[in-house]
Amino acid sequence: MSDKLLITQEDGIATLTLNMPELRNPITDTDMVAEICAAMDWLNADQSIRCAILTGAGKAFSSGGNLKHMRSKEGIFAGDAIAVRNAYRAGIQRVAKAVWSVEVPLIAAINGPAYGAGCDLALFCDIRIASESATFAENFVNVGIISGDGGAWILPRQVGLSRAAEMAFTADPVDAHTAMAWGLVSQVTAPEKLFDTAMTLAQRIARNPPRQLRLTKRLMREGTVSTLDQVLELSAAYQGAAHQTADHEEAVAALLERRVGTFTGD
Repeated sequence: MSDKLLITQEDGIATLTLNMPELRNPITDTDMVAEICAAMDWLNADQSIRCAILTGAGKAFSSGGNLKHMRSKEGIFAGDAIAVRNAYRAGIQRVAKAVWSVEVPLIAAINGPAYGAGCDLALFCDIRIASESATFAENFVNVGIISGDGGAWILPRQVGLSRAAEMAFTADPVDAHTAMAWGLVSQVTAPEKLFDTAMTLAQRIARNPPRQLRLTKRLMREGTVSTLDQVLELSAAYQGAAHQTADHEEAVAALLERRVGTFTGD
């Protein structure tokens, strides 16, 4: 593992920091792809993790593609059309799938520009909190390419088809307050308060039963691609399992006794 993705963990909350600030945290490099995907696998496997925060080092959240590699035709941008297709499938598209499929609630703390694949990376998270200095751009056409990482799928689901089309067709950046008005983010904070705001939210999430958090997220993910009948059937199955847990009994007892519950994941 390199130091391109920094990971810390405290009290059931993991913080993942994209750490290539000199290049504005691109996420298309092979080793960055591998580290992000490995981190998502770790979050899924470690049942002590109840929530995670994803942010960027330096002044940017993520520039998306590595422009220097685009110009020099390196990494996933090397080779003919078939080679680039295969590299996208083995690279940045793995990131999209891994982040979308991670089991724990994932908060994007967007500290600065989130452009191209960096914008889409934020969109694949569950909750987005933006610094006042954050901007968002689906700017693929601006560099003569298209969204190759699932942006055409996730952006309309987050902001609606008309606004998604406006962002994708113009490539114009959207500031933090506009992003909030459009529903792209749920909170905007002063830059110096961004991480504390994200951590406070993560703590509010992490105080709940961990297994039920993961099941709740899974149901919401299924709801984006399934019919109502399918979601109801899956909900019934999950509910049957949840009712048998010690954390369910503790949650009910804590509410009745007017105290804070203590949850173990059992």
